Parts: sequence; C-alpha cells; structure tokens
Amino acid sequence: MPETKNKATTMDNHPGMHTIWWYVIAVFVLVADQVTKSAVVAEFYLGQRDIVSSFFNLVYVRNYGAAFSFLSDAGGWQRWFFAILSTVVSAVIAVWIFRLPKAKWIESLALALILGGALGNLYDRVILGYVIDFLDFHWSGWHFPAFNIADSGITVGAILLILDMFLTNQDSKN
Repeated sequence: MPETKNKATTMDNHPGMHTIWWYVIAVFVLVADQVTKSAVVAEFYLGQRDIVSSFFNLVYVRNYGAAFSFLSDAGGWQRWFFAILSTVVSAVIAVWIFRLPKAKWIESLALALILGGALGNLYDRVILGYVIDFLDFHWSGWHFPAFNIADSGITVGAILLILDMFLTNQDSKN
C-alpha cells in the first residue's frame, strides 16, 4: 500500500496534463495583447495621445527596438535579432514549463505570462517590423516609456519569478 501512495505523490508532481493550463494562459496573454493592439491601430493615428486621467494616457507609438526603445535606430538588423532571440527564449520557456512539477505553480504561472508576452511582441516584430505600444503612464511631466499588454505579462512574470525564488529559498531553509 505505501508504494501506491508514493506513486500517487510522484504522479501529482510529475509534469503532464496540468501543464496545458499554463499554455492556455500564455495564449490568453498573446490574444489579449493582439486584440488591444488591433483596437489601438483601428482607433488611433500614429502618434495620437488621448488623456484618460491625470497620470495615464492611451497613445499609439511604434517601437522598432527592444525595451525602452533600445536599439530602435540601429538600421533594421535589430528586428531579426530580437525575433530570433524571442523565438529561442520562447522555445526554452515552453519546454521549461512542460518539465516543471505541478507543485511549482508560481514558477509555471510566471513563465506562462512571460511566454505569452514574448510571443505577442514576437508576432508584431515579425509581421509588422515593430512592436505597437499604447499604455503611457506619467507623473509631473515625466513619462514612463509606453508599453503594451505583452510587456505587462513579461514584467509581471519576471516579478513572480523573483518572488518565487525568495519564497522557494525561504521554504528550503525551514
């Protein structure tokens, strides 16, 4: 009888069908990102800014580089460099998620958010040649660089990964 319990415990923590939900979350982030970008393109002209509140605007800008427009004026090679990098990272994350045990749900969620965001921006980069950004937060004349839903997924995922490292580290000490 004890062997059956051990097998059940092992099966509960083994990667498998539960991983499909992490991929569903990644696809949800990808679709939400693309739907919101399509809405912005349909309703805004390039450079348009609509004031929503005292600290938030909707804008339509194109980012030809990476985060914070890094390498945006590099001449075009960055499009394919970032596309290849994003493809490789996305593949690694997809395999990583599949191999994680069920108990590592925070890490899985974090990776799913990052994967969805990476795929959202990858789609823009390959199809359009740039990434569409539209969320503009500002305070006292200072504007944080515009970003999108994909960037939000990547950022929240990265924060969750960091928190998970601290939580996991804390758990292993006890």
